[in-house]
Amino acid sequence: MRQSFFGLNIALSGLYTAQKNLNTVSHNISNATTPGYSRQQNVQTASRPLSVMDGTGMVGTGSEVTGVDRVRDTYLDFKYWSENTASGEWSKKLEKLSELEGTFNEPSDSGFVKIMNDFFNAYQELSKDPSSSAVRALVREKGVTLAKYFNSTATHFEKMQEDINDQIKITVDQVNSLAFQIQQLNKQIYSFEVQGQSANDLRDSRTLLVDQLSKLVNIQATEVSYGKLPNGQDDIHFLITVSGKPLVDHYNVSKMKVEQRTDKLNAEDVGNLYEIKWEDGNTLKVTGGELRGLLDVRDGKDGAPSEDGSSTTPIYKGIPYYQNKLNEFVRVFALAFNEGLTRDESGSWVNGVGHVDGYGLDTELKDSIPPSQNVRFFTMFGDGDRPISSDKFVDGLTLPTPPAVPTAAENALIVERYNRITAKNFTVGSDVMDNTDKIATSDTPGENGNINVLNKIMDIRSNQSLFKEGAPEDFMKSLVAGLGIDTQQAERLSKGQLAIVQQVDNRRMSVSGVELNEEMTNMVRFQQAYNAAAKMITTMSEVYDTLINRLGVG
Repeated sequence: MRQSFFGLNIALSGLYTAQKNLNTVSHNISNATTPGYSRQQNVQTASRPLSVMDGTGMVGTGSEVTGVDRVRDTYLDFKYWSENTASGEWSKKLEKLSELEGTFNEPSDSGFVKIMNDFFNAYQELSKDPSSSAVRALVREKGVTLAKYFNSTATHFEKMQEDINDQIKITVDQVNSLAFQIQQLNKQIYSFEVQGQSANDLRDSRTLLVDQLSKLVNIQATEVSYGKLPNGQDDIHFLITVSGKPLVDHYNVSKMKVEQRTDKLNAEDVGNLYEIKWEDGNTLKVTGGELRGLLDVRDGKDGAPSEDGSSTTPIYKGIPYYQNKLNEFVRVFALAFNEGLTRDESGSWVNGVGHVDGYGLDTELKDSIPPSQNVRFFTMFGDGDRPISSDKFVDGLTLPTPPAVPTAAENALIVERYNRITAKNFTVGSDVMDNTDKIATSDTPGENGNINVLNKIMDIRSNQSLFKEGAPEDFMKSLVAGLGIDTQQAERLSKGQLAIVQQVDNRRMSVSGVELNEEMTNMVRFQQAYNAAAKMITTMSEVYDTLINRLGVG
């Protein structure tokens, strides 16, 4: 076989191959800092050889670029998405638990321990001079400060729960938005690849979106073959599922939605919290990602039964758990302070001496007109957020007049009434707010110096059997310490997961990332190949010039 310009064509193919390689290197360098970009490399092969007509073999025809590969390790992508889901969950829990810690503000000069100390210290001062109006006013104000601590903490918890609820809606909207963007990219990628073209940059964009999606919710992403196309290529569809149900199935998207609950999951919840569902009404189980972190902190009550008893709450100590603990404290504390009711080791109610058993200041010192008895120091807010009186608090209950001891049945009715008190509505009763003379100190009318009831009330501070955790301060210290432990756990797991995610991402980048030194080396290599091919063309041109123009017949 003999072709006059065959060598020139071979050199020209080398020139084109080197040029395409340089173009790919240029593309890599220009995208070295582009998020999600995968390094590309040309698939260079020897072009199809030609058979020699005399049967002596085959002759090469040069080189060609048959495609552009996207350098990517799909296993590392799947690994990244899995670990990123856990990282999103724990980072969000750490963020919210840290905010809860700040609400308790312990230890500090304005936290619970300081406020409780001030309250009982004021009572200690009153024991020195029960007739002092100034000290009585101080006791009232310290009682108000104690109540407001719980009011503000509970209010902050409610506001935080509402904020998390809004964040859940925003996150669901983000998930839907990412799903639609992935759907659009699926269409573009499929359209290119079904024609045999590469869609490397579009695939990079899709992978970046899946990276973002994996942080928000537990997903599984995979490419599924649905058979063969007419041109013989695999019919590949991209599928993303959440808890087994497709979120993105090639061209189709199943949207998530938020729907307001008709019933509360927890008694402590604010109203109208969102439930996450599929748009078609099917239930959705979120098991990871930022959504799982938000749901656990918003709804978690350590696995307690739901309000209607039909399900259980998340097994996590979230806002409802701590709100419930605050409610438990104010109920037990007010019950012991007002009524003298506490529980023994067996859990049975024990009648003691409380504020209702004492007498206030007898300003006229007339035994015939005894100072008020049966007054409760702490009650709750009523209509218009105004403290209600002691009588209104127990309105409808027939209770024995001290010193008569209530029966077990009467105690049960009293306890039921105190269950209406919450950390948010806990306050000093209107009787004491309107008249500090009604602060009880004496167990005998007319004896202003008698502090027998005051001393019994003071004993509550050190009553180790008042709560399972011990005395009132022990209860709150235990609660704050438990939150601190949970926060430390969230911080440890968050940092651990973040380190794993970064490690996997570093491995991805070592495979897919653009290394400028390597690209510069390739650039020099392909430039030399280009120059050599150009030189070959020049040489062949000179050969043909000599052959055609200088070997003519003279």
